[in-house]
Order: sequence, then C-alpha cells, then structure tokens
Amino acid sequence: MSTEAADVTSHLSRLSFLDAARTRAPVRRRIRSRRVPNALQGHLVAQSDMPGEATKFISMLLGRTTISVDTGHADGFHATLHGIQTHDVAMAHLDLAAPCTLDVAQSAEAFTVHMTTVGQAAVSIGEVRHAITPFFALVVSPGMRYQLHLELDSPQLIIRVERAAMEQQLSRMLGRALAAPIVFEPIGDLTVDAAVRWHGAIQILSSEVLSPGSLLRRGTGTEALGELLISTLLYIQKHNYSSGLHRPAASGRPAVRRSVDYIAEHLAERITLEALSDYAGMSVRTIQSGFQQDLGTTPVAYIREQRLLKVRADLQRAVPGDGLTVTESAERWGFSHLGNFSILYRKRFGESPSTTLKR
Repeated sequence: MSTEAADVTSHLSRLSFLDAARTRAPVRRRIRSRRVPNALQGHLVAQSDMPGEATKFISMLLGRTTISVDTGHADGFHATLHGIQTHDVAMAHLDLAAPCTLDVAQSAEAFTVHMTTVGQAAVSIGEVRHAITPFFALVVSPGMRYQLHLELDSPQLIIRVERAAMEQQLSRMLGRALAAPIVFEPIGDLTVDAAVRWHGAIQILSSEVLSPGSLLRRGTGTEALGELLISTLLYIQKHNYSSGLHRPAASGRPAVRRSVDYIAEHLAERITLEALSDYAGMSVRTIQSGFQQDLGTTPVAYIREQRLLKVRADLQRAVPGDGLTVTESAERWGFSHLGNFSILYRKRFGESPSTTLKR
C-alpha cells in the first residue's frame, strides 16, 4: 500500500470501536444487504446469520445488547453491518433481515441517531413506546436503556458520535466547561424545517466519501465534517443545554463578545488581560465581570479551556504518520509547564494526553 493510500485509510476507516478479531464469524450463506446507501457500498464491516455472533458486533456499535428474533423468523435472520468512520463520527447501516428486538441494557459511551430508512420500528424507553419511521429518529445518549423493535425489512441508518467529541464541541460553542452530561430528548422529528440541516450534513458526508477527489478522501477535512454533523445535531435536537445555545447573540456583553473573538484569533499566542482590555475598549474589571455573568467563568479559565480543547482535537486527529507528540501540541497551544498541563488535561477529560494520542 502506498503512503498516500495508507493516509486515506487512516483518516477514512472502518469502525474503529469494533474489534475485527471478534467479528470474523463464519456464515453459512451470504445475503446482500438491502438498500445500503451508496456511500457505504463496499464498506462491509461484519455479517452473520447467527444472532449470538451478531450480538457481538452490534454491542460494539450500540452498547450492551441482546437480540430476540420474532417467533417463526429464526431461519430468515441475517445481520449485516456496513460502516465508515472519520475520527469521532461514524455512519453505519444495520440490516437484520428479520423482525426482532434489540434490548440495549446500557448504550455505548457515544451518542447514536437511529433513522429507519424504510419500513417501521418502535422504541420502548421505560414504559413509553414511540414509533420510529422514516419521519422520526431515535436519539440515544450515553448509558441509556432502551428496546428497539424492528419490523420485517426495516434497516437502520445510524450516526454515532463519540461522547468526548460531542462534549468538546458543545463546550466550544458555549464557551465554558460542561457542568453535567449531555442528555438529548430521545425522539427527533425529521419533518420539521430544522431537520433539513441534518439531512444536508449527512448528504455532504456521503458526497465526500463517494468523490475520489474530495478532501476527505485525501485525508483532510475530517474535523470540519465531524463538527458540522455534531453542531447540527446540537442545534436541531433538544437537550439539556439547548437554552444556552439558542440564546440570542445580542444578549452577550460587547466586552465579552470582542474578547472571545480576540482569544479565538490569538489562542496560540500569549494573551494578557491588558491585551483583551485594549482590544475590547473596556476595563479589565468590566471584562472579568462580563465573563462571569455571561459565561460563568473567568477570562483566564476560558482561555485555558479553549487551549485544552485544541490540544485534545490535535491528539484525536493525529495518525501515526504525523509524528505528533503530546509535548509538541501542548506547547503549540501555549502550555509551557507540561506537568501542570498533564494534570489539567486529566482532570478535564478523565484520561492522560498520551492515552488520547494512542487511540
């Protein structure tokens, strides 16, 4: 494989959260999965006609899952999973070729959006049952318990976003650290005007995958595409931070808005409160008060948070051929004391920077 081809493979890979060694179960027959999106044709990840084996790779995608095939349909069961992943966002197509129930005891450390492309499904969350059709999607937050009932010929298009990426993007959009986990409302209406943006984001990803000359195929643009999908979902689907995202921009104080703009442009440089004061045309005290009232933080803490997010994005985006080191990324974004940086990073993200880089 050429170096260029290897880079493309690194940036546009199969589903990295699947353990390929555990999904090579022999199948007695090969059945072509139905209605696979063009972007996923040729990206078969796993298949099996044995529910027990299918449970393994479906659990890696969705979380701890058991499969119950409807009575009288066991002979017709055949599971196929197609998928691609661009760093923290995966697009998958799951077809079980028989009516069955997926009991997800605890969903994965990721957010998943289930869209029934044809046919009909239903989801039970606690005692409440919701219809899942091509017009209504299921949005699953990490750790959620649910049962997905699939009718005959009801394949699922699934978008999976890793939890850290969703939290990082929302934190960036809010301009502060998150005080609690993100929890989405589980049912999304795909017929409302806002949903056009979601469909459009998926179409852009699909087009980039299909086009041989696209930036994505060349190993770049993955971060921007991921951010587009994540940001779109955060805006169109209600969650416990929605009110903060939809607050009119004009409500923010001019001192804060101008300071945030300056910080974004000079994040890799030394930033002082005096520089913010000069740029915003406001006193240091006014800026500090504005940050506390609008963002619930201080300018120094805000700058530190944005730099930590930039380092994490660098480490998550890196591939072996880049040669990136933790030290290089930390210093690039203004962390001169690496010991303090490592402590801050672990406290913020729950793991060491070297662990993030090795993924």
